[in-house]
Amino acid sequence: MADRAGSEIARARIPSRRGGRRRDRHGRGLRGPLLPPLMPAARTRAEQFDDVVLTVVDVLERRLGRELEGVEFAVEEVPPSAPAPWESGSVPLGRYFPADAAAGLTHRIVVYRRPVVGRADGSEDLAALVRDVLVEQIAHMLGRAPEDIDSDYES
Repeated sequence: MADRAGSEIARARIPSRRGGRRRDRHGRGLRGPLLPPLMPAARTRAEQFDDVVLTVVDVLERRLGRELEGVEFAVEEVPPSAPAPWESGSVPLGRYFPADAAAGLTHRIVVYRRPVVGRADGSEDLAALVRDVLVEQIAHMLGRAPEDIDSDYES
């Protein structure tokens, strides 16, 4: 009888697995984010890439002014599997889609994140490559040479 009473006491101290949640599981501390959300390192790679594109677009908009009015800039992960007729062999880094008044679409320039990141060697190279891709697409849209858009452009 003493054994039976002792086992009931022992069972009362052990929390049930079906019962409430234990926060400090295995003594590893509370789970949560490693960095506060406002820290730069807390941003994902995709968000960091978006920031690079926005920075380059801001510089180009200041330089070109009204010529870029109404142009949409977008970032997609990868290009579509069906390439455009003028794209042969290589993976595009960006693409220009002309405006379609009938469909209510404005000019759109898309930068493809994965191909661009795959070709860049670091953060400075990434920013330069994004700038070159955007300059090429803007030049295509405006019917001008890329060197006219940005004097730092390297073909």
